[in-house]
Amino acid sequence: MLLRLLLSAFRKQRPLPQQSTAASPAAGLSLEQYEALAPAVTITEGATDVTYCTPNMATRWRVDTLYTKEPDTIEWIRSFEAGDVFVDIGANVGMYSIFAAKVKGAMVYAFEPESQNYGLLYKNIVVNAVSDRITAYCAALTDEEKFSLLYLSNFHLGNSCHTFDAPLDPNLRNRESRYTQGCFSTTLDNLTGRGVLPVPTHIKIDVDGIEHKVLAGCRKTLGNRKVRSVLVEINTNLPEHRSIIGQMADLGFSYSTGQVNSSMRQDGPFKGVANHVFRR
Repeated sequence: MLLRLLLSAFRKQRPLPQQSTAASPAAGLSLEQYEALAPAVTITEGATDVTYCTPNMATRWRVDTLYTKEPDTIEWIRSFEAGDVFVDIGANVGMYSIFAAKVKGAMVYAFEPESQNYGLLYKNIVVNAVSDRITAYCAALTDEEKFSLLYLSNFHLGNSCHTFDAPLDPNLRNRESRYTQGCFSTTLDNLTGRGVLPVPTHIKIDVDGIEHKVLAGCRKTLGNRKVRSVLVEINTNLPEHRSIIGQMADLGFSYSTGQVNSSMRQDGPFKGVANHVFRR
């Protein structure tokens, strides 16, 4: 009902010179009134309120499913301690970055290369007054430093499955990409090695396909004992992803098969995909 009202009001707008900012029965909502609606949803975690801006149905869905879409991710973040350093690679609109900063008091470095998602990520940072705890970058993290293109799965705020440097789907198959965006990538090793970022306590890697490349650019950082845990979304259908498990074991990390089995997608386009929480 609200969406139909807004669309009806928006269609009645007339872009006249010197248009009054006041609403009128003929015009419905003024542009200022429309912008002031600023839909948002606040959740309460313990004694802490966390607010997420929800300008469309995709972003509202992310809030509605925060505790059910990836409950293992929420439980993992709940294990953080105040002052822990959390690097969120593939932050989207900041669901987990905001949660970690506001609920757990973590220092967060968030990476989201898609322009619209990055814009809303930063708005969520401002709305929650956590700009002193979250630094967000509109950039990709991979296995090399370069300028290239971000190939978008669509141009819709809150969506995912965009890929850096090649038009691939989450199964690393070629796909047609109607929209592209100029983008810069670097590696986590470059950032920590240059002192741009501190060595993180926790790392999340969820980039819908090239997780193995992100890991390749993190190996020196992962060798540092300050890194206590890493959550990686692994597509077990891909040999490139399955090799991640052995690589993490070589670096001294282990994971729970029970945790992986509970998060494994059993059907749909992401069948065989599961979060792996590696700890040392």
